[in-house]
Amino acid sequence: MSTDDVPQAPDPRSEPTGAPGSPDRRGSRSSAHATPSRRVHLPAHKLRWGLLAVAIGAVVAALVTMFFTGFRSSNGLEAHDPGSGPAGKRAVTAFGSAKSGDCLSWTNAKTLDLQKVNCADEHLFEVTADIDLSRYPGREFGPGSRFPDSLRFSELRDEHCTPAANSYLGGRLDPRGRFVVGMINPGEPGWANGDRTIRCGLQLVSATGNATQPTAGRVSESDQSRTFEAGTCIGISQSLPTNEPVDCAKPHAYEVMSAVDLGAHFTGAAPDNADQDKFMQDECSRAADEYLGGQDALINKTLTIFWDNLDTRSWLVGSHRLNCLVGKGTQDGFSTITGSARGDVLIDGQAPVPPPNSGRSTPSPLPGAPPPR
Repeated sequence: MSTDDVPQAPDPRSEPTGAPGSPDRRGSRSSAHATPSRRVHLPAHKLRWGLLAVAIGAVVAALVTMFFTGFRSSNGLEAHDPGSGPAGKRAVTAFGSAKSGDCLSWTNAKTLDLQKVNCADEHLFEVTADIDLSRYPGREFGPGSRFPDSLRFSELRDEHCTPAANSYLGGRLDPRGRFVVGMINPGEPGWANGDRTIRCGLQLVSATGNATQPTAGRVSESDQSRTFEAGTCIGISQSLPTNEPVDCAKPHAYEVMSAVDLGAHFTGAAPDNADQDKFMQDECSRAADEYLGGQDALINKTLTIFWDNLDTRSWLVGSHRLNCLVGKGTQDGFSTITGSARGDVLIDGQAPVPPPNSGRSTPSPLPGAPPPR
């Protein structure tokens, strides 16, 4: 298997016209908190995950669809060639016997040396269905048929794996959650040997398409909220967040200050965005005080707090958590931050310059934010 077989995010340009790429202009706005001792207004720009996806090239409401429609690699995830040694034999054994409810892991995304593991332990793929394409009528999947190209595998993932995931979870897959639908095919050598089985599953994938983020526990028993633990820093690539944790000492887009459970405050139907914003404004301001040591630290480091919103679909399947985040926006995306916001930081390689002790401080807004008022 070549390096092209490593899972990658699809090309946003291949997305259908409509929601993908349509900016949610409600996603970010400025508000002010007064700091009486210094009379500095602290802009607390907040940002939906949808707005992050706009910067990446598609709204997050369509991010799951991106992964449904396939990897940019030629074949997506392939089982290892059985003729390549013990690792390959183990991979084919795991692939050939994997069924709905099994959890798989691998150590090398290039060779995909599959192993079955206990779902309570860390794993990379939870199988939702195994589908034998040879049972379908027609000659497309018959003996001697051509190995499908990436577009056809994308269509097969759409046709079979999306409904399989929803059926597997009883209709409770969060379309904006942290799990996405994936598929493992038998690989070209396996196809040539007559294997027509595909394995559908659920996995964590970063915005860059990296399928090496482990999870523990079954998806049905997990909180699907797209959140990270406090203290996590999220990587950056070309001014955009990667959705992949990195060491805070390395360049990153933003840092997680806290995780907030809106379900502890709101009951019944999903709260509207205005109510979420009001609640999160207070929660994230309080989180910034506790996490950074007070508003002065945030102001002096010229950083900004922001957060996401939950939509009704996520709320109904039980995703009620949001992160309070800290970072710094630019006109094109995010500044590169090095070092934890709790200590000394560099912003785009330079030490931050604190604003004057009086007057109005207006850090660069996050992507898509309207002009300060």
